[in-house]
Amino acid sequence: MPPADPILTVAQMRSAEQALVAQGVSVDALMQQAGRGAAEWVWRIAGKHRVTVLCGPGNNGGDGYVIAQVLQERGGDVRVVAPDAPKSEACRTARALFQSTVMQGGTDVSGAVLVDCLFGNGLTRCLSDHHGRLLNALAASHEKRIAVDLPSGVEADGGAILGDSIPAFDLTLALGAWKRAHFLMPATARMGALRLVPIGIAASSCVTALAKPVITPPGPDAHKYRRGLLAVVGGAMPGAALLACTAAQGAGAGYVKLLSDQSADVPLDLVRDARPLDHALDDNRIGALLIGPGLGRDDTARARLQAAVASKAKLVIDADALMLLTPNAIAHRMPGTTIATPHEGELAALETAFGLGAVGSKIDRALALARRSGMVVVAKGPDTVIASPDGVATCAPRASAWLSTAGTGDVLAGTIASRLACGDDPAVAAQRGVWLHGEAARLCPPAFTAGRLAAAIAQAFARCVQAGQG
Repeated sequence: MPPADPILTVAQMRSAEQALVAQGVSVDALMQQAGRGAAEWVWRIAGKHRVTVLCGPGNNGGDGYVIAQVLQERGGDVRVVAPDAPKSEACRTARALFQSTVMQGGTDVSGAVLVDCLFGNGLTRCLSDHHGRLLNALAASHEKRIAVDLPSGVEADGGAILGDSIPAFDLTLALGAWKRAHFLMPATARMGALRLVPIGIAASSCVTALAKPVITPPGPDAHKYRRGLLAVVGGAMPGAALLACTAAQGAGAGYVKLLSDQSADVPLDLVRDARPLDHALDDNRIGALLIGPGLGRDDTARARLQAAVASKAKLVIDADALMLLTPNAIAHRMPGTTIATPHEGELAALETAFGLGAVGSKIDRALALARRSGMVVVAKGPDTVIASPDGVATCAPRASAWLSTAGTGDVLAGTIASRLACGDDPAVAAQRGVWLHGEAARLCPPAFTAGRLAAAIAQAFARCVQAGQG
């Protein structure tokens, strides 16, 4: 996978900034760099149309004064609203450099673009009634809204919205590094597009942002088994397994086989093995195994899950199989050889099964389950988190809301399993599968079906291979 951008907690961000200060970079210089970098984005959107910058009393407000100064230098039409006097030394310095009138109130101010620099990283309390009314009034009177670092009223580490509501933004500019809230619901749903403004931060983190994969094409000596054989265990509802198979065929596996005695029609290019499951699984060429889509939850389903987890193949467990899974069932499996793909309800069920409470953010919960179970956990949803037993997590960009339709989880499971069959490390297979799934959704028209999504996996995959060939 390409290098991934770190996602920092509030404490990690403060430590990274202090490291720059210790190297001789002043807080004022950092503020100038952050504010000027953010101003570039504001200028692209606003140009010389009227901009209102809402400044708070801390360093986020100082960034706002720098933005206003830059826009003014370029001949922009800018107004600053600051309900409170600067409290930090850097904010006072930035305010002094902005040599224009600053308004305390602004509920009657309107314009093309609102830039929210009221409060940023580190906020732990709800906005006051006065601040909340002012922010929402200004948001309503401007055509577009940009949040600097984070929208005011967002808790950076958990993604919570502090208070009743915050307005929706068209763009959020992360200063220096990504924060967890940029990727976590409910906050990320209010942020619009996300862009990173570098300021020289050189921090590392065990939590990173998902990057576009680069996938190497098959070698000249490739054949179907060398590219990877994926076996998909069918169950009571064959359609779900067929969706997973279609997605898997587009994600790189050389051979996809459906293990099912159901007589449902299958495509001509998909092999169906109707033998008893234990016989079908007795094939050392199987590179990965997927169970769960359409499995059911009866005694037959339990027996098929038992056979799957007893196999030596790398395993993806999804859907119904997750609801049947117990710690004892996978206790014998090597850590990191099994991938679980739970949605929110299945995540809660797994936490109960493995004796965990739903404590902390989605990142914290996914990491806790991965450590306890030994599985790579893909906690899927609009804010998908991929967590490994070694304590490393990856956050995917906010997913398309059109994915909220039946069968799209089966497509994700098949895509991940395909990458696993191709020989990817389980964590890498999960990351690549999640990226391909999200890109396929982006390529589909609105109100797509799971079948349309599964067919689009191949197009998303081609974009990664083309990058690798370039």
